[in-house]
Amino acid sequence: MTSAPAIVTGYGPRLTVDLGAIQRNWQALDKVSAGALTGAAVKADGYGLGAVPVAKALYVAGTRFFFVATPDEGLALRPALPEAHIFVLNGLFPGAAPLYVGERLMPVLNSLPMLEEWLVACLGRNEALPAALHFDTGMNRLGFRLNETSIVKRMIEDVGYAPQMIMSHLACADQPQHEKNRTQLALFSSVINQFPGIPASLANSAATMTSREMHFQMVRPGIALYGGRAVNGRKNPMVPAVTLEAPVIQIRECKTGESVGYGASYILPRDTRLAIIALGYADGFIRAASSTNQHAGGRVHLRGTLCPLIGRVSMDMFAIDITDLGNDIPIPGEMVEVLGPNVSVDDQADPAGTIGYEILTSLKGRYPRTYVSAAEQPAA
Repeated sequence: MTSAPAIVTGYGPRLTVDLGAIQRNWQALDKVSAGALTGAAVKADGYGLGAVPVAKALYVAGTRFFFVATPDEGLALRPALPEAHIFVLNGLFPGAAPLYVGERLMPVLNSLPMLEEWLVACLGRNEALPAALHFDTGMNRLGFRLNETSIVKRMIEDVGYAPQMIMSHLACADQPQHEKNRTQLALFSSVINQFPGIPASLANSAATMTSREMHFQMVRPGIALYGGRAVNGRKNPMVPAVTLEAPVIQIRECKTGESVGYGASYILPRDTRLAIIALGYADGFIRAASSTNQHAGGRVHLRGTLCPLIGRVSMDMFAIDITDLGNDIPIPGEMVEVLGPNVSVDDQADPAGTIGYEILTSLKGRYPRTYVSAAEQPAA
């Protein structure tokens, strides 16, 4: 009787996360933030790179304050960081106060009903349970309305409650000259003046890098930790933290006038040599990175050359033009760099009409993740 062949894995795309780079990025931002504490946004599974390993590395680097979006994200993080301070940005979910208390999660309270429920929980335990208060200064997403400030102040004073922090969120920090930044700073300053002695937090990655007057007592960087561009129109000083590689499946010789991919949206203007790459939108490489004859798409790095993506990204693969490599032809199984030192997340995001955040948080593909620590980096 013939035994079944062994299943071999490891021939597909692979993702490498440089935890040392993330630590260095945090340390650089911590130096810039000077007198303010430097937290870390690790929501969306650590911006797609794995919240637990990323947060553990950041804790080693010195981070003590972490920001997640949901209580489920906080629950996933708590066992790995038993002593860390974890804020839940989406606030207190109705009826969930006992869960937050039991797991020492701090809700960012965004509405009067949330505040009321949290204060009831505090009174029930005769304890000032830690939480932050979020005021909307122009984002129109979450947060107390400014005309509710006096109500909030009265509610907490009536029970003698002091929040851990007063915070808001900037809408246009990636455009440092945008007038809305000044408006939001002025409105936020008017709010915190009504809560003397309470620490304040306003700055995200971009504001941390461009405006000291927005640092207050804590900054909350996110995208910059992971090597993404935080400020538009400026060179990105952060260290790349992720490498995504995918193998060549096949080399194809194609003729002028032939189409490539679904929808025949790209017609070859010349005789072209294509390499078919084993990566697609099922792996988190977004379909918006596709190209047509009128619109350039993403690029990959192969044998020292940036090769353009040709046609649509499909579920499991896409094509690149390797004609300009001449006789330096790759072989099936050879890896191309989709993200890494030669192709940043923003290099892929810009032609796709999106931002580095989406590129990173889409990385949920069928590939193994390898985490590299600072100690494992090769010597320079």
